[in-house]
Amino acid sequence: MDFIREYYFDFGIMGDELGRVLEGFWFTIQLSVLSGVASLAWGLVLAVLRQLPGRATAPLRWLSIAYIDVFRGIPLLLVLLLVSGGLSTLSSPIGGEVLPEWLGKPTWLGQTTPFWYGVFSLTITYGAYMAEVYRAGIEAVPGGQMEAARSVGMSHNLAMRYVIVPQAVRKVIPPLLNDFIALMKDTSLVSILGAADVVFVGRAIQSEQFNGSGLMLGAILFLLVTIPLARLVDYLIARQQQKTQRGGAPAEASEADQQALGGGGGVTT
Repeated sequence: MDFIREYYFDFGIMGDELGRVLEGFWFTIQLSVLSGVASLAWGLVLAVLRQLPGRATAPLRWLSIAYIDVFRGIPLLLVLLLVSGGLSTLSSPIGGEVLPEWLGKPTWLGQTTPFWYGVFSLTITYGAYMAEVYRAGIEAVPGGQMEAARSVGMSHNLAMRYVIVPQAVRKVIPPLLNDFIALMKDTSLVSILGAADVVFVGRAIQSEQFNGSGLMLGAILFLLVTIPLARLVDYLIARQQQKTQRGGAPAEASEADQQALGGGGGVTT
């Protein structure tokens, strides 16, 4: 027990290295937020493409399905290595300089190249996961909603934009938050590219001090963010369940179906 306390909970080292660890954690927060927003947008695009109707759009539909299956099956660590290796090589003389350096080795907004490799990789991977969450939400919207929208003259695209997708997003906020928590934890893998995140800093302190208290401090900072987010997810799920138990969701579906059968308007948005 004394070894565990001294090796992982040396408050002297934690206090001395707090600034460095906080700087690394700020890097992690920026990476998480930017990747999370990009993944949400990309996942929604994939989900909508997967729901396109008709034979003419079948190639796009099958391409989106293949993309989702592939990137849900490849570990994020491999995606990081493939993205970083591919982009850096294609922008160098070895790869024929196929890509310009500003794209192959980006340093946009003052951030480092490993930061952007992490954003690309996390977006590619978690966009696939979030697409499945969106798809579940879209398919949970009562069919009468689309029928009612089409009955008042909306095209399929307009109905998806103004009727189906807004309802689907409201239904899937809790699982999307769960995916964001997982994404935030997986940002630690970007440290293998040399990104100065909280894990990279913690390992540097471990090498210098022969002590793991820097890593433990990073773990505590993660918990300070992820635990409140987890409680928020629980609250949102409980609120949705209460609405369902009160009969709100079935009543809305029934009203929409009646409006669709009657050819009237009143589409829920």
